[in-house]
Amino acid sequence: MSNKTLLIHPSDNIEVALTNLYKDEVVKSGEKEISIKENVTAKHKFATQDIPEGGEIIMYGVLVGKAVKFIPEGGLISTSNIKHASNSYKLGERKTSWHKPDVAKWNDRTFMGFHRQDGSVGTANHWLVIPLVFCENKNVSTLEEAFMKALGYKPKQSPYQSFVQKLVSMSASSNQEDILSAEFVLDEVEEKPHQIFQNIDGIKFLNHTLGCGGTRADAQALCGLLAGYITHSNTAGATILSLGCQNAQVGILMDEIKKRDKNFSKPFYVLEQQKIGNEQKMLEEAIKKTFAGLMITNENVRMPAPLNKLCIGLECGGSDGFSGISANPAIGYTSDILVSLGGSVILSEFPELCGVEQELSDRCADETTANRFMDLMNTYNKRAESLGSGFYANPSPGNIKDGLITDAIKSAGAAKKGGSSPVTDVLDYPEKVTKPGLNLLCTPGSDVESTTAEVGSGANIVLFTTGLGTPTGNPITAVIKLSTNTPLYEKMKDIIDIDTGDIIAGKETIPQAGERILEYIIKVASGEVKAKADAQQHDDFIPWKRGISL
Repeated sequence: MSNKTLLIHPSDNIEVALTNLYKDEVVKSGEKEISIKENVTAKHKFATQDIPEGGEIIMYGVLVGKAVKFIPEGGLISTSNIKHASNSYKLGERKTSWHKPDVAKWNDRTFMGFHRQDGSVGTANHWLVIPLVFCENKNVSTLEEAFMKALGYKPKQSPYQSFVQKLVSMSASSNQEDILSAEFVLDEVEEKPHQIFQNIDGIKFLNHTLGCGGTRADAQALCGLLAGYITHSNTAGATILSLGCQNAQVGILMDEIKKRDKNFSKPFYVLEQQKIGNEQKMLEEAIKKTFAGLMITNENVRMPAPLNKLCIGLECGGSDGFSGISANPAIGYTSDILVSLGGSVILSEFPELCGVEQELSDRCADETTANRFMDLMNTYNKRAESLGSGFYANPSPGNIKDGLITDAIKSAGAAKKGGSSPVTDVLDYPEKVTKPGLNLLCTPGSDVESTTAEVGSGANIVLFTTGLGTPTGNPITAVIKLSTNTPLYEKMKDIIDIDTGDIIAGKETIPQAGERILEYIIKVASGEVKAKADAQQHDDFIPWKRGISL
C-alpha cells in the first residue's frame, strides 16, 4: 500500500484512491507510473490499464462490472462508464482449508455474562414486552411510559423536553431570531435516575407493524423472529400482548419457541385482550405480572464465561469505498479469532454477497450446505427481478457517492466481514444459529432489518461497520459501531465506538485492529463498557416482511 493508492488484488485492473488525486498527477501502481486523467476523490477508483467498451472490471480479484464505454488508463471509474456485472456460480470443490490466527493468548480469556438454563450465555439481561400484532402497539407504548421512568431506565425529563420548555418560556417575549439562536445546554437535564433493578439492563418494548393482514407465511416468520428474541441469551423473560383474532396466534409463537428451546422455562406471561375484555384490566394485569417477572430477573448475576459463548453478528451500513479495506477485513479477522476459539459468527445481507457466491459456496463445509446457499441466493434474486429490481439495485445513493459504484463492488468488500474460515451452516430467516463457526443468514441488505434478524438468530453482540455514519442499534444486543475512516469517527463520536481509519493511514495492520476489536467486545460483553447505541437508547427493531427488501 502506498500512501495514496491501493491495489487490493494482483489481478485487479482498478485501484483505490486513499486520498484525493488530481488530473495529470502521476501515481505509482506496482512497477509502473500512471497519469491520472481526471480528478479522483478519495475512496473512488481509477483504471490501471486501458479498458475497452464491454471489458471486464476486476476488483478484489473478482468481476465487479463491465465497461459501457472505453476507459483510459488513469480514468475515473464511475456510474457513467461501468455497469454491474458478476460471475456465475455453480457447485464446486470444497475449499475449507484456511490459515487460523494464533489464539494462544485468548484461550483462557473470559467475559462476565448471564448464564441461561439452555447453556447459552447472555451479554446483557433484558425483559421484553412484545405485541403479537400491531393492534397492541398502543398498549405496549402505555406500558413503556408506565415502567421506564418509574424504574429509573429513563430520566423524568429528557434534555430535549427541557430545551422545548426553555423555548416556551422565551416565546412570550422573544422573536424567531431569538428562538433560532437559543443554545441547547445538556446540563439542564436531571442527573442519571436511580435504577430500581440493578441487575436488569433494561425493559425493552418492541413495536412493529405485522401480525395480521399479510400472508400466513408472514405471521409464521414474525412468530419465529419473536421466538428468537424471547429465547435469546440476552433475554430473561417476556410479556406478550395479543389481541386474539390475528394471524400471528399464540400457538404459533409457542411452537416456534419450542423449536429453539424445547425446555423453555423463562418467566413468560401472555395477555389476550379479547379474552380479558377491559383494556384497563389487561394493562393492570400486564403491569403486575411484568413487575413480578422483573423481581425474578433481578436475581440473575454476571459470571465468567469462555469466549466461545459469544455469537457475533457482522453488519455494515452507510458503507463507503474504504469499507472493504479497513473496517470489514478488520472484523473479518476478529471473526476468524472467535471461530478458532469455538465461537459463532453470522454473515448476512445476501444481496451484498452478489459476486462472491462461488467463493462462499466453495467454503461451505459440505455440498448440502453449499447448495442451500446457492438456492437461497437464486430464489431471492429471481424474486427481486420479477418485481423489476435485482441485486444490482442494492447500492444506495450514499454508497455510490462514496465509491461503491456497483453491487458487486459493494459485495466484494462486504464479504470481508466473514473472514476466511469455512462456512459451517446456512440459515434461512428467521432460523437460529446452532453450530459454531461461520454461519450465513439470508436477510436483506437493509441495515435495521438485517441487524434485527441477526439478533433473532442468536447474535449476542453485533459489529456494525460504517463509512458514512449511522445510529443503528438493537433493543437487546449491543451494536458496536466501527468507522472505516478517521474523519467520520471524529465527526460522529457520539454514535461510533471504534475507529479503523489507522489501517488506511498505514499506522495499524488488519490483525492488530482485529485483536483490538475483540478486546473491546469483551468489555462490552462483560458490562464494563456500554456501546454508544445502547447509551443513546437506539432500540431499532424492524422485522423483515418476507418480500423484496434489498
